[in-house]
Amino acid sequence: MYLEKINSPSDVKKLSIEQLKVLAEEMRAALIQKLSVHGGHCGPNLGMVEATIALHYVFDSPKDKIVFDVSHQSYCHKMLTGRKDAFLYSEHYDDVTGYSCPEESEHDFFTVGHTSTSLSLACGLAKARDLKGGKENIIAVIGDGSLSGGEALEGLDFAGEMTTNFIAVINDNDMSIAENHGGMYKNLRLLRDTDGKAECNLFKAMGLDYVFVKDGNDIEALIKAFEQVKDSAAPVAVHIVTEKGKGLSFAEKNKEKWHWAAPFDPETGEPKYPWGGEDYSSVTADYLLKKMKADKKVCAITSATPTVFGFTSDKRAEAGAQFIDVGIAEEHAVAMASGMAKGGAKPFYGVYSTFLQRTYDQLSQDLCINSNPAVISVFAASVYGMTDVTHLGIYDIPMLSNIPNMVYIAPTTKEEYLAVLDWAMEQTEHPVAIRIPGGEMVSDGKTVTKDFGILNKYEMTRSGSKVAVIALGTFYDMGVKAAELIEKNTGVKPTIINPYYITGIDAEMLESLKNEHDVVITLEDGILDGGFGEKIARFYGGTKVKTLNFGLKKEFLDRYDPSAVLRENHLTPEQITEDVCKVILNTV
Repeated sequence: MYLEKINSPSDVKKLSIEQLKVLAEEMRAALIQKLSVHGGHCGPNLGMVEATIALHYVFDSPKDKIVFDVSHQSYCHKMLTGRKDAFLYSEHYDDVTGYSCPEESEHDFFTVGHTSTSLSLACGLAKARDLKGGKENIIAVIGDGSLSGGEALEGLDFAGEMTTNFIAVINDNDMSIAENHGGMYKNLRLLRDTDGKAECNLFKAMGLDYVFVKDGNDIEALIKAFEQVKDSAAPVAVHIVTEKGKGLSFAEKNKEKWHWAAPFDPETGEPKYPWGGEDYSSVTADYLLKKMKADKKVCAITSATPTVFGFTSDKRAEAGAQFIDVGIAEEHAVAMASGMAKGGAKPFYGVYSTFLQRTYDQLSQDLCINSNPAVISVFAASVYGMTDVTHLGIYDIPMLSNIPNMVYIAPTTKEEYLAVLDWAMEQTEHPVAIRIPGGEMVSDGKTVTKDFGILNKYEMTRSGSKVAVIALGTFYDMGVKAAELIEKNTGVKPTIINPYYITGIDAEMLESLKNEHDVVITLEDGILDGGFGEKIARFYGGTKVKTLNFGLKKEFLDRYDPSAVLRENHLTPEQITEDVCKVILNTV
């Protein structure tokens, strides 16, 4: 096996073309085996096998610097840069991350997991090289889907004005996560159909030279193209046409489903751990489709992740023009939603928390200053969400809750979520964001009668004394369990409060607690700094009421175990009870 003997790119350069082809087969087989057991980004890596081999055959990494956009297609790069054991042997599967990581290898230059950034990062490396008088090649590898992100176009715009070496490898597989959307893809299709000869050429228009590779899974053609542009003295785009999911028949046929995959049977594609139950994504899709049929003004917006709120291809077809995919352009999605709301439509934007942070300016400037009633459902905003350092969703509370005019609400159950969503879609006064609970969906079957239009009114679900537990969103159930333990251990029956509102405080209720309570504790599924609990602590700052804020400390976590993180932050009912009991004893 050739792959077993690859310890650095220099070993790749020793192989003949025929041997490189065998290496590609071995790499693809290793990918499929690991992915079937471990899960991970499937389609992007299977399509990049030959291109990655050719890059390392021609260029001299790490002297020549390769920057992968998103970097979820860098598995093959890791195989060829000293990390092949993490793909060959199951005991080493977790030795590497799913993204580029400078801590792992000198061949990785950035920890990156968000899209559309490689061109800008590479421009920075090229400028630094030129300032130091260097001569190395700078290569940005970016997929066609990532080009719909505004930063990618900003990077292309800057690169086109450079008069020095800069190589953009455009990996065009005619896909984002789902299908591509946007006018530029008409040009990419034209370039594919004309073998790159069309007069209308996005990359030339931006000021880059242009090389087209019709078969981006042909090692010989790729090597020829990369040798042509190596050491170029001007910016150049190498447009390669690849097949997403290549080598895995069901991934080739269903590219969207196999962008990322949980463990599966490599022969059939059947998931090893099937999940077909109801969740917040499916609940959202069902609600929106029903709403759309009753009201043509209702519209669902996604920024290239339609299944985040359950809109699989069949549901997208059912929604028709009432479904909009803006591509990987979260900023545009928020501003467009604001414009639609201003125009009398009822826009819903579903987005992962980690990607919503890219839109801070639009949330503030375009949406909230104008108080337009767009609705945003924020998914995976939880310690139970995505756990890669590049995809953390736990920073949303400090960001969203401190923008004036925003109403950010944290339901605790399916029933509460649907009630909040229905109110938000019909009201016309506020931009509303809804924090989808993390972990497994909780459904208690209770009818929700609360009027969410009366802002910042908390709900006291149990009246007690001495201790009040204000438990937000996902952690409401933890608050209930902690209250039960406190009562069991001390005889004190705590008050329990579901606050709902993250963006404001219920001053009347908080004031009333002073009469019978010595301790108020807050629980939130997010970062404490600038978060919900601090608002409560500030309210009681000049009083005798002691406040304990339970949440997550500010840090970049990576590939963590949620249970371990909760324990480290004293976020278990037992630890909360222990901390509260210490305070109670000191107040007696």
